[in-house]
Amino acid sequence: MRFTTMRLCGGEALMAISADDLELNMEEVSGRLGTMGFPIKQMDEMMIVLDWNGMETTIYSPGKIMFFPLKDRSLCIRYATEILEKLI
Repeated sequence: MRFTTMRLCGGEALMAISADDLELNMEEVSGRLGTMGFPIKQMDEMMIVLDWNGMETTIYSPGKIMFFPLKDRSLCIRYATEILEKLI
């Protein structure tokens, strides 16, 4: 998978943006996350918020993933790849 990254929240958060066009079904994604043991903090048809590796992680239906707090771009891409490989 290929990503670009964007720094958010004054540099305290990073978002991985997939180069591929993805349209994640949030109901299916939440079910998969639940079976993996990740409790969902918030969810709607556009995003899911959960704690992942000690970070607040938001997964958006187009395949964007935001990690807070995180400043390392290479870790952002690695984490996003790990998550999306399990979800798609």
